[in-house]
Amino acid sequence: MGKKTNWPVTVLLMLASLCILLPFYLTITIALKTPQEMVGNLLALPQSWEFRNFSRAIEMTNFFNAFGNSAFVTIFVVIFTVLTNSMVAYAVARNMHKKFYKFLFYYFISAMFIPFPIIMLPIVNQTSAWGMDNLVGLIVLYVVYNLSFNMFIYIGYIRSIPKELEEAAIMDGASTWGVFWKVIFPLLAPMNATVAILTCLGAWNDFLLPLVIVSDRDLATLPVVQYVFQSQFSTDYNLAFASYLMALAPMIIVYVLAQKWIISGVMKGSIK
Repeated sequence: MGKKTNWPVTVLLMLASLCILLPFYLTITIALKTPQEMVGNLLALPQSWEFRNFSRAIEMTNFFNAFGNSAFVTIFVVIFTVLTNSMVAYAVARNMHKKFYKFLFYYFISAMFIPFPIIMLPIVNQTSAWGMDNLVGLIVLYVVYNLSFNMFIYIGYIRSIPKELEEAAIMDGASTWGVFWKVIFPLLAPMNATVAILTCLGAWNDFLLPLVIVSDRDLATLPVVQYVFQSQFSTDYNLAFASYLMALAPMIIVYVLAQKWIISGVMKGSIK
């Protein structure tokens, strides 16, 4: 006999897929419609494919400047996050038997439960006072704020690595620094990929932190530009959605190509 279909789960998956695909479909169709077509059936395909909406959106939002800012922030955030967060997690994971490191672990994990709006005003004042209300300051804040979640998944994975590998390297004359870079870091490749992808998605799509930290409009990232665009051209949804689609496209490609790394990495990091 064939396997029975689990209809409740199937229906839920179909509804969940619809909740994702329908907004994406509307984003594409609205971006290619004229303002006159918006009066009719919103679900209908465009009658005249207005690709000029994209060129107009690029010009009105200074799109490539914002794209460059987002790319600069995202690339350096990913690099520094993977390098620094993995080192901190390794130091804590291999010293959990010491009270100080156990305290650090719970201290960092507790930061996951603090909403950003609570600390937003002090952070804004401090970064402005230190002259960090720019892209460099934004990179530093992302690296620090990612530490809590990344430590959580890194430590679970590091503790599953046999200590005998490190002991063998030490017997061969490797220092603690050498053990990490030559033994541990290469073994963290699946987890590094997961952290890099999640960090990339988060930094690219984040709206609130760049909005409150970066004071120079020329340094605005793509999500902030979309907000400014919408406030200035709130009645022209076609241009707004064209701009949204261009901003979404790079991360959609990244996620589609790398989703298996995200799932496998999180699963490996959740078990010892």
